[in-house]
Amino acid sequence: MNKNISKNNYTVLILDIGKLFKSGRQKAFQAVNKTLINTYWNIGRRIVEFEQHGEDKAEYGSKLLVDLSKDLKNLYGKGFSRSNLQYMRLFYLKFEKRQTLSGKLNWSHYIELISVSDDLARSFYYNQCINENWSVRELKRQRSSALLC
Repeated sequence: MNKNISKNNYTVLILDIGKLFKSGRQKAFQAVNKTLINTYWNIGRRIVEFEQHGEDKAEYGSKLLVDLSKDLKNLYGKGFSRSNLQYMRLFYLKFEKRQTLSGKLNWSHYIELISVSDDLARSFYYNQCINENWSVRELKRQRSSALLC
């Protein structure tokens, strides 16, 4: 270390660089998370639009998700299981206004929220996750303790 630089100043430099690095890493994570959430929402939208052929309701009993899963996995790899495609589809149906999606929540939050059948309860838990900064584990704990009741 240069004799002209005090140990105290060097420590401050290390701490400042650490703060910058952590902040940058957090912003990168948030950007990736937001992009992933938007992508999954759009995939769900495309699946619903394809299923419905412009109609108000889809024909059920179709093996669309099974075929899509197989073909997408062959083309793009993991992440396209039938259940994950089903979650994307439900994600779009339960959160039809993409502008209201929060970048504070990750895909695991949304999967847990999708399983809440009551719209009012889902909205409550969604807002609590954002306002109270709940982890997915905390969301599950609150749901199992029936916080809403």
